[in-house]
Order: sequence, then structure tokens, then C-alpha cells
Amino acid sequence: MYTSTQDHPAVRTSAHSHPSPTPTPAISTAFPTRFQHHPPGDWTTGLCHCFDDPANCLITCFCPCITFGQISEIVNRGQTSCFSRGLLYTVLLGFGGCACLYSFIYRSRLRGQYDLAEEPCNDCLLHFCCGPFALCQEYRELKNRGFDMEIGWEANMDRQKRGVAAVPIVVPGMTRH
Repeated sequence: MYTSTQDHPAVRTSAHSHPSPTPTPAISTAFPTRFQHHPPGDWTTGLCHCFDDPANCLITCFCPCITFGQISEIVNRGQTSCFSRGLLYTVLLGFGGCACLYSFIYRSRLRGQYDLAEEPCNDCLLHFCCGPFALCQEYRELKNRGFDMEIGWEANMDRQKRGVAAVPIVVPGMTRH
């Protein structure tokens, strides 16, 4: 009926037989994450949950180049700037609205980095039909994984080095004293 503390991976027994939670694993230096317990393949937020972050929703509706630039800087790990990718997105959007043929590549990279499912359809088709929704979801995904999207890659890495970006994971459970 009840599992013993020895069978539970999040609890170890001390010399006094009082269970205590194990320390949280170190955060990866490649990407900070608050959702290490989140199952692989699952997005932390849905495609149509744009109003979970109303400010980003408005920015993406009126100027998607800003959101795309922020996403691309984080996904590229700072190798390209937010400004340069946002400007390129704007140029592509102005010439026939073909920015989706560029932006879907970053969704694919994001999915590869976090082992996320390609849902609800192909990345290219999703950016073609629902570009602003896809950008908002990608923005929220990175934000939910511990990035402050407004400060860029370098500042996020500085915060991580100082230990500011990581939020401790609390293992709920009952203890007996």
C-alpha cells in the first residue's frame, strides 16, 4: 500500500531514520530550466494560451519581429543578436509575407533542444497558418524554462552563473518526526 522511503528516489533515510529530501540536481549550463520534472515531448504551455502572457501577446500581434528576435537569440545561444534576426524577419515579412519560411526553423531547433513534440502539426505549416500563436508559444516555453526573454542570452548566462535563474524544486511529501 505505501512505498518505503528506500524505494522512493526523492527521499533518503538518514542515520536517525528520518527521511529528508535529496538535494536538487545541478542546473545544466546549456539552458536553465525550472521544469526539469516536465516530461520530454510535452510543451509547458498550449498553442492557444496566448493570454497567459498578455504583454507578449500584444507585442507579437503588432510587432512579431520583436518576439522572433528574442526567441532566435536564445535558441541560437547568443550567436546572433535579437536585432539582426528581428530585422531579417521584418524584411522577409515585408516581401510577400514569407517570414514563416524562416521562423519555423527556430521552432524546429527549439523542439530539438528540449525534445518537444511536433504538435499540433508540422512546424512550417504551423508558422504559415498560425505564426503569431506559434511565436507566443515558443516565447512562453523559453520563459517557462527559466529565461528572462527581455535581457538576452548573455545576461541570462550571467544570472545563471550567479545562481539567480534557477528556482529550487520542492519535493512535496509527508515526514514523520
